[in-house]
Amino acid sequence: MRLCYVLLSPTFGMHQYTADLANRMAQVRSPDPVDVHLVTTSMAPRDRYSPKVQIHTPVNTASTGFSRKALRLAQRSRAWGVIEDLDPDIVHFSGPHIWNASLIRALSARGIPVVHTLHDLDPHLGTPYGFLIRFWNRTILRAADHILVHGQTYRDRLLRMGVAPERVTWTPLLSLFVGSTRLSLASDLAASVEYEPWALFFGRLERYKGLGSLLTACDMMHIEGTEMPCLVVAGRGDASAFWAGALPRQVELRERLIEDEEALELFRRCGLVVLPYVDATQSAQIAAAYFFRKPVIVTYSGALPEYVIEGVTGRVIEPDPPAALARCLEDMLGDRDRLARMGQAGRSWYDEHRALEERELIAMYVRLARGRVPAAAAAALSEQTAGVSSTD
Repeated sequence: MRLCYVLLSPTFGMHQYTADLANRMAQVRSPDPVDVHLVTTSMAPRDRYSPKVQIHTPVNTASTGFSRKALRLAQRSRAWGVIEDLDPDIVHFSGPHIWNASLIRALSARGIPVVHTLHDLDPHLGTPYGFLIRFWNRTILRAADHILVHGQTYRDRLLRMGVAPERVTWTPLLSLFVGSTRLSLASDLAASVEYEPWALFFGRLERYKGLGSLLTACDMMHIEGTEMPCLVVAGRGDASAFWAGALPRQVELRERLIEDEEALELFRRCGLVVLPYVDATQSAQIAAAYFFRKPVIVTYSGALPEYVIEGVTGRVIEPDPPAALARCLEDMLGDRDRLARMGQAGRSWYDEHRALEERELIAMYVRLARGRVPAAAAAALSEQTAGVSSTD
């Protein structure tokens, strides 16, 4: 089976997600080996991908898939030329780009089945192009053969919208943040973790992630017997957008791009990972926390509660009330033995769901590839459909 991933933007998070899928599929040998390709931009972070993934870079897009620069027709033509030459059994569009819809139509004309991941059915709070996301999602739902989402709640919602059950697959979002060359190091570090009495907030600093509420909660906290920070905030963004003046003394801010080595050390040492999101879809940070045997605190937002066994692998609280978040942080950080027990339960959850996720993905790809329509038959069907339409 020849499987082709398409991601025409250089967005780092989307490539981390795509690499996790592509790298694992390139390892598959049963029921048949998978020949894995990626069609992407020359600006893609190639170190995320295994050498077994064959990377093609017909475009040089340096911005997001909805930017004006992404509209260049020559780039779309070059991307299609590479996909057409590969003649894949199945194509998976793993992230949004303005050209995806027209490429899907071209693939349908050749009888090649298409999977498209929809990461966000609704735009996040503060997203400047929210109206475009809603229009985009409707377009993809009509065009793609199959939709992949990362929450049962989103599969259920698509079914309520009238999408046929056989067209939707859901799995947890379990990709890690490290490149393929550092996975063995991550595994070694995950076997020797510590539980220092501080929480980790990791990732871009954005409005929908509830950072203001978290900082307020930390300002209310007092952890006995330590002068260490109770919170490390690590990621790109502007914390001043969420907090005026000096940060609470219990907070350590690392306001920059966090490279793999630093991120690994943060996850190895922290006591827990906190996601105080007020408007989430899902988050790979939960998978990273569980991989490093760390419990999580999440909010009742999006699919986040689906990833947590309350009181066993972490806690689920209401979004935004800082006092409740402060009490939860104090309670959990004050008991290292419980952190370790919950962290081990989280790692067990991760291992179990990782195996289930891989089987579900393979089954999805195999099922779709077996239903591929030969190019000649697809062309004939297209002509028949056009003929019927013209006589109606």
